Amino acid sequence: MLTLQVINENPEKVIERLAVKHFDGREPIMRIVDLDKQRKAAQKQRDDNAAELNKMAAQIGALMKEGKRDEANAAKEAVARLKTANKDIDDNLKSIENEITEILLTVPNLPYSGVPEGRTAEDNVVEKEGGPMPNLGEDALPHWELAKKYNIIDFDLGVKITGAGFPVYIGKGARLQRALIQFFLDEAWKAGYVEVEPPYVVNEDSGIGTGQLPDKEGQMYHCQVDNFYLIPTAEVPVTNIYRDVILRQDELPKKNCAYSACFRREAGSYGKDVRGLNRLHQFDKVEIVRIERPEDSYAALEEMKDHVQGLLEKLGLPWHILRLCGGDMSFTSAITFDFEVWSGAQKRWLEVSSVSNFETYQANRLKCRYRGDDKKTHLCHTLNGSALALPRIVAALLENNQTPEGIVVPEVLRKYTGFDIID
Repeated sequence: MLTLQVINENPEKVIERLAVKHFDGREPIMRIVDLDKQRKAAQKQRDDNAAELNKMAAQIGALMKEGKRDEANAAKEAVARLKTANKDIDDNLKSIENEITEILLTVPNLPYSGVPEGRTAEDNVVEKEGGPMPNLGEDALPHWELAKKYNIIDFDLGVKITGAGFPVYIGKGARLQRALIQFFLDEAWKAGYVEVEPPYVVNEDSGIGTGQLPDKEGQMYHCQVDNFYLIPTAEVPVTNIYRDVILRQDELPKKNCAYSACFRREAGSYGKDVRGLNRLHQFDKVEIVRIERPEDSYAALEEMKDHVQGLLEKLGLPWHILRLCGGDMSFTSAITFDFEVWSGAQKRWLEVSSVSNFETYQANRLKCRYRGDDKKTHLCHTLNGSALALPRIVAALLENNQTPEGIVVPEVLRKYTGFDIID
């Protein structure tokens, strides 16, 4: 969440930046400013009362030594009144602080200065592109037909077992999944990311810490009996490793990667664009997460983008990078770059990764800090990216690499699959 310091320094600037995300921040921001003034006034009164209590305690002791019992008793009554007043002030402070936090949780992150104006995905900016475009004939099959033809993914069986959006991978399809996961993890390891294997369910505090709650509770599967949530991405448990942690400056950066299954309700998704692997309720993904000093985070963001680009180039897929406009960004992100690959048979771009810098927004929720050379604690910057999400990668690989003899497996995956063609 935003810090009170940022809001109080220039509330009008904050309101202006929030408008880039098409969020009307005037009412909540000005309410926060007003509440913070009340908080400071109450805290000053509380501090003044505490100082007066200390002074009166010394006076009572002196009066008792001098035998001035009546004056001492009168002072004790004044102390009792001050303590009662302090309890009322404490209750008021708690109420004010709770209201400030409740409002802050509803206010999105400020977009970075480099975020373009725009309202929808149509306004995103293509920043970079590369990779060979496939040369497919008009009879090229979409991946859901290829999956059935070669018996590698069974969508109907998934519906039988669970429901739509939960496919079953079979034989060489299952091995291709595992090959991609291992390839992505190995590449992350080579790039200096320490692998962790996190839980697939998190508590409410973890969801709030990374900003999924209260913004996206409708998109998450909720285990109501235990009040746990199935993770929509490994970003949530991995970033929460650093919740309520003060790191040493020489411990930064922290670089982690994790494979996990991801669970998303995707409520309201329908139509031809969600066929096959295009949009699932359960899918596999390798995530990279970084905890950085603020002055290093944008260089780290470029490194992460280069890492994801390198994966797509090694897989031989056509790709481009989009700089997301304000209206298409997530609630928590300061800046986001989406990677999309070309799906040859569908003739459309498919998103396979988002790489984002959250600056201090998540860290403030998480209380993720580091102690600098000045011996003071400072909020870290948090970043994460998909490296990579599997379903649409698989869709593009199947479609773009189809031949009359079968589907050719990219060379970098063959040592993991044990075969070079799906036939």
